[in-house]
Amino acid sequence: MTDTPPTGIDRWVGLATSFVAPVTLISAVLFYFGYVAARAQYDYFGLDVDVIGLSTRAYVMRSPQPLLTPMLVLVLGGVAVVAFDHWVRRRAVEDWFRPLVTIVLGAGLVLLAVGTVLLAGFALVGGWTYYALVTPVLLGGGAALVAYALRLRGGRLEPRIVLLWVGVAACVVWATATTAQWTGRGLAMEQARNLRSLPSVVLDTRERLYVPATAGVEEVVRPDAGEGDYRFRYWRLRLLIQGDDRMFLVPDTWSAGGTTILVRLDDDVRVQFQFRNSPPN
Repeated sequence: MTDTPPTGIDRWVGLATSFVAPVTLISAVLFYFGYVAARAQYDYFGLDVDVIGLSTRAYVMRSPQPLLTPMLVLVLGGVAVVAFDHWVRRRAVEDWFRPLVTIVLGAGLVLLAVGTVLLAGFALVGGWTYYALVTPVLLGGGAALVAYALRLRGGRLEPRIVLLWVGVAACVVWATATTAQWTGRGLAMEQARNLRSLPSVVLDTRERLYVPATAGVEEVVRPDAGEGDYRFRYWRLRLLIQGDDRMFLVPDTWSAGGTTILVRLDDDVRVQFQFRNSPPN
């Protein structure tokens, strides 16, 4: 007994799984979205993430959180699409099949048209908060519906259908990148609301840091310190993140005048990490 060759959505799913299988591609995807999220997160604190010097592994480890929601949506949506496709194809001989295909095609064209208008009108509506998510969703959803309707009509896998699916893939990447940016900024704002949950740091330096008075950092000068000693001590600092040879410190309370301090780990500074103010039971 021979197996029936896959058709329709099943064939596309098989093609997608065979394409995504290589570990290098998966790693590249995880790295990209981890980088996008980290860039948005530390931009909130005035940092360019490239200055921190995070490793590829660090970006990959940061990717699951921004990818969680898009992956759940794609998986659940994929299950719904496969179920709908099987249901529709079993009824392809019924009278309402062709009107349904026409409705799907019309809906797809409308979504494509609206998305194209938004894309063309970037100069006017690009500042809208949800522009970077709504536009790819409309374009990708419209392209998917049009491509699906053309296949239901019995069309071959012609170039226009292939290009439509390529457009869908591009829109998925765009929407996912937007979600990653929002996730990164959300993480930053959550950190800013709870800066005291970060490790507490006492910093001794040979030279004054000239931290703005509005930052809320406490500076103590040792009058008895000799030449070359650690004369300046700074309190109320928290460790935001650490790179290979540098630390990035922030005040323990958010303020509009706050600042992020870069400290190179060399002999000119001395760093102490304080215990949590929570006695062991």
